[in-house]
Amino acid sequence: MEKAEIRKQIRELKRAVPMDEKLRRSETVMRQVEALPEFQKAQVVLLYWSMTDEVQTHDFVNRWYRDKKLLLPCVDGDDLRLRPYTGPDCMVAGAQFGIGEPDASLPEFTDLDKVEIIIVPGVAFDPTGNRMGRGRGFYDRLLKSTPNAMKIGVAYDFQMLDEIPVEPHDVKMDKVISEILNS
Repeated sequence: MEKAEIRKQIRELKRAVPMDEKLRRSETVMRQVEALPEFQKAQVVLLYWSMTDEVQTHDFVNRWYRDKKLLLPCVDGDDLRLRPYTGPDCMVAGAQFGIGEPDASLPEFTDLDKVEIIIVPGVAFDPTGNRMGRGRGFYDRLLKSTPNAMKIGVAYDFQMLDEIPVEPHDVKMDKVISEILNS
């Protein structure tokens, strides 16, 4: 299958899942993330503030921001800039896509070598760690600038495919976690 066809198919599957079920499934996924020894040890974690069709992270972020330095991406043109999450009051709608992100008054985090774990959303993943995003390359560019960080893809089970098309610029995940798969 081609990427456009996969994106369309996954988008339809996501739409079919009611939000209360997405929240339940997301909790299962994110509990596996927080049980990882690597997550337990990490002090600086890059997450994402979920959109309605992604594995939901809002509760997870709010559960952990007092214990770890949590960073969230902010869209800036074709790149992602990182800012600390300091609590629910710091969030605003991003200018480019309206995705929640920390307010621009917070300092940008630029010491990318200190990022220990990155929790990465995606449209689809395969068992070997390949990831397919939305097609703009935001995360691939960011992931290349954080070579020391463990990259963990999170997905609903129906986002796990046997194989996805891969391009040279695609960055592989070190681990992918879904509701029942922990590879």
